[in-house]
Amino acid sequence: MTEVVSSPVQSGPALAPRDERRGVLLVFLSALMWSFGGAIARYIDIADSWTVVFWRSIWAAAFLLCFMAWRDGGRGTLKLFRDMGLPGFAVALCFATASTSFVVALAYTTVANILLMQAGVPLMAALFAWIAFREKVSTATWIAIAAVIAGVGIMVSESLGGAVSPVGDGLALLIAVLFATATVITRRFAHVRMTPATCLGTMLAAAFALSQASTLMVSAHDMGFLFAFGVVNLGLGLACFATGARMIPAAMAALLGTFEPLLGPIWVWLAHAEVPSSRTIVGGTVVFAALLIHLALEFKRQTQPSRPGVSGLPSPN
Repeated sequence: MTEVVSSPVQSGPALAPRDERRGVLLVFLSALMWSFGGAIARYIDIADSWTVVFWRSIWAAAFLLCFMAWRDGGRGTLKLFRDMGLPGFAVALCFATASTSFVVALAYTTVANILLMQAGVPLMAALFAWIAFREKVSTATWIAIAAVIAGVGIMVSESLGGAVSPVGDGLALLIAVLFATATVITRRFAHVRMTPATCLGTMLAAAFALSQASTLMVSAHDMGFLFAFGVVNLGLGLACFATGARMIPAAMAALLGTFEPLLGPIWVWLAHAEVPSSRTIVGGTVVFAALLIHLALEFKRQTQPSRPGVSGLPSPN
């Protein structure tokens, strides 16, 4: 998963350094959990991607419902779902489609290609916000957006030339676009809570996958990895982020979120010897560098004494 949603935090007393350190640790752990997604998926032997989507989504939904019930109680959980409204449903649709596309894309392209393309989501969101709502975009951000477009162009150029499947690159780009769209919706409608929206998204993904899957029967070996794929990679990552992101500035949360596209390809390389292509590495480096420079400038701006922090940005896949 990668950068997706942000919701403002009401200004109040400054958090204690201990809470800030706890927030940093939790958001880092969320990025770490999300980075394992590709490596876990490569261990699953199921040929039907829809079966994988179904079981991953079921396990993730079960975990997130238990997490919300523990955190907010039964009535509080129901209230969270009721308060989402149409914006929350739109975010859920984005997440359902993106998480499904992630699983399907793994059959057509490398993990590095998917994750590095998603690294540009915050900058894509800035572009979409300017198009839809004419939100102000600084000159530095425009330069970073141009760099992301160039980097993505380098990565997808292989599919245009027939070197790799255009389906994989197309789905990877679709994931980034959907997460950027969800980011804009959530920023625009500050009441949208990430956890119930994404939980609904996993339910929608499971329901659609159920109608498409050739079978739901899986081996004990695959079920173990499907459990890890849904609970550890998706559910636990989101729980850690939802808890920690409100304790640190948005730019810090996004900066820690970059560990997902950075570590994800490394785990797959170490566990499965999956090596990304040269164009993926070059294009991904351009996207990653643009994001890091942009986030460094944003973090500097947000940590000025006169500017209170806002909560966060990464989200799962």
